[in-house]
Amino acid sequence: MLCAAAVLMAAFSLNAQEKFGGVVEFDSTTHNFGDVLLSDGPLKCTFTLKNISDKPIAIYSVNSSCGCTDVDWTKQPIRPGETGVVKATYTNDEGPYPFDKTLMVYVSDYKKPITLRFRGVAHQKKQTLNDIYALKMGPLGVRNATIAAGSLEQGRQKSDALTIANLSSKSVKVTFSNISEGLTLSKQSLTIAPKSTEDVNWTLTADKSRWGFNSYTFELIADGKKAGKITVNASTKENFDSVSKEEKLNAPRPMFASSTFNFSKVKAGTPVDVKFELTNAGKSTLKVYKVDSDNPKLSCSEVKDLAASGKSIVKMKLDTAGMPSGEVLIVVTLTTNSPLRPVVNLFVTGVIE
Repeated sequence: MLCAAAVLMAAFSLNAQEKFGGVVEFDSTTHNFGDVLLSDGPLKCTFTLKNISDKPIAIYSVNSSCGCTDVDWTKQPIRPGETGVVKATYTNDEGPYPFDKTLMVYVSDYKKPITLRFRGVAHQKKQTLNDIYALKMGPLGVRNATIAAGSLEQGRQKSDALTIANLSSKSVKVTFSNISEGLTLSKQSLTIAPKSTEDVNWTLTADKSRWGFNSYTFELIADGKKAGKITVNASTKENFDSVSKEEKLNAPRPMFASSTFNFSKVKAGTPVDVKFELTNAGKSTLKVYKVDSDNPKLSCSEVKDLAASGKSIVKMKLDTAGMPSGEVLIVVTLTTNSPLRPVVNLFVTGVIE
């Protein structure tokens, strides 16, 4: 909880543990410094990992996304059941802006780098709660009503925290309702003191009934009254951690004759038939789990399973009625079972007169 006099949010790490391939488990993969001042100087955080395998492992290296971060890590082998650490020091001198940095951790016996994140918002001077949590929901305030959770692999979870501010002069009881399937919250209710904040952790769990882009929502209820809705967006793709080199060599491989379909010029209201020629250049059956479009005016028919060396036409239809005139660029995303191309982006372009 944050008292009004402090105004800056305390740093925290999410408590959700995450396992990677039966090799290593991190106590958290995200650290939030919250709201900090430039005058605070360098910021430090530590991630703890545990060897959950049956033989010693080692951290080969840790790479930072920018030169503004120094990293250090456990150099000696980590025996089964023992722990090591990854430490990061952020210079905190990039100006009064939000920051979101990544660390790529390379661990023996795990095929892919493990991504850790730390973030926060640096301010030149102290901010009021109303300044920081500017989106009002009844007596409450949040930074944003929409959260971008990024990519989520099957068999994995993704967690983060929502900070809720009580902008009123009296305590407010907050409960949550209409929580989407696949989304869980760490608390069923909380009471926020006047001019203070509280955090609620949310966790997304991948589900094979949900592929590609999905929106998960929950509602904030303040003292029994609906205050607002929070949306968490994530894209779910296949997890290929257990796929061997031989399986990759024999995997499906989607190839398109062209990644862009240009319909040239049409008058508003004219329906457009969009077609992409697809070939499975791999050695096993290609499955397209889902097709997403970033424009609801474009719909796609079901893409059937495609045998090795097979060809098909992916058909879509663009309803231009009501669309504004001018250039059009629509991104279409296919989520597949191909380890080489688990996500394929196609583009539909043209001009509406």
